[in-house]
Amino acid sequence: MNKPLNISNQSLPFVQGRGFLPAEDPLMRLAPIFDPWEELALQLPKILVCDRIAAAIAGLPPFAVDKLRTEPELERAMLILSFLGHAYVLGGREPRIRIPERLAVPWCQVAKRLGRPPVLSYASYALHNWRRIDPDSPVTLGNIVLLQNFLGGLDEEWFVLVHVDIEAKAAPAMASLLPAQAAVKTGNHRALAKRLGCIAIALEAMNQILDRMPESCDPYIYYTRVRPYIHGWKDNPGLPQGVIYDGVADYDNLPQHFRGETGAQTGIIPALDGALGITHQDDPLRAYLMEMRQYMPPGHRAYVEAIERGPSIRDYVIAHHESHPPLREEYNACIRLIECFRAKHHEYAARYIQMQSQKNISNPTEIGTGGTPFMVYLQKHKRETLEHLI
Repeated sequence: MNKPLNISNQSLPFVQGRGFLPAEDPLMRLAPIFDPWEELALQLPKILVCDRIAAAIAGLPPFAVDKLRTEPELERAMLILSFLGHAYVLGGREPRIRIPERLAVPWCQVAKRLGRPPVLSYASYALHNWRRIDPDSPVTLGNIVLLQNFLGGLDEEWFVLVHVDIEAKAAPAMASLLPAQAAVKTGNHRALAKRLGCIAIALEAMNQILDRMPESCDPYIYYTRVRPYIHGWKDNPGLPQGVIYDGVADYDNLPQHFRGETGAQTGIIPALDGALGITHQDDPLRAYLMEMRQYMPPGHRAYVEAIERGPSIRDYVIAHHESHPPLREEYNACIRLIECFRAKHHEYAARYIQMQSQKNISNPTEIGTGGTPFMVYLQKHKRETLEHLI
């Protein structure tokens, strides 16, 4: 049996300026032995239009998990299996409550090796789902496209690619967090102020990219053509009993409940909150956000937890800002920009989800793709962020 890939002990690609994106561009195709699976993934938009996903999966040869050797290969396999899995469960007239053994078994095996649940998560939907048009130019809108779609089209591409670009823009901030904490340890006021300034610049760039979402992603198209495929099977009204993974011994033929894909599964905001000392009072969303860490790659989760262990940038700024005013100025700039990011997210949640007209129990307007009510808690977290101004 293959041993789990020890991703949590591998260095993250911050030194390459990629943040939580992979250090190397995602693998575009597996070895020829996987060609039937690759071809089905390529044809997925057409298969979904014809409602032939069940027959197509039934006709596939076994997925040779034992032939996967490297992390990029495992991530590519996870992407294919996750898209096919969600297409199978959510792509018909009614949600399916059983995943066939031919798909369920390799999906669970690959997920176990990667340290994530067997469900479509942000890592497969966004972090490892892009390629550059010009390989010598940056990872940015205008130079990236998706490797895999459900139905395809501009709105689906743009929705995911905005997230990819935000990840790229966040990289300098992620790379500054540990040095900022090191400056706290050594009592280096200037170094800390400089790092906080770098974080603020990155946050400005992230906000600028998030502002571009409506350019090519229409709220109605997102809600009716993109969102239906990224729900999970935990707290999903359309799958109240969860989903059974046929043939998976670990699950003993019992229904499983996993959250759907959501931007809450990126480490960016948790890392920033942890570094800057932004805390939130207990509420269902806070508990949900902690649960979302189990859907992150283990190395990303470990990085967030390392940041949270401190030392406290916030406490240091409070103690020293009177003697060194730039500390408060740069810190407060970061707080305001995080609040701005949360405010825009709250606005989009209203426009793209809550204000839409629900026609299917499986695509509710009051519950996010992760399976929780969101509007009241997004507003609360936005307000709590501003309360941390010094």
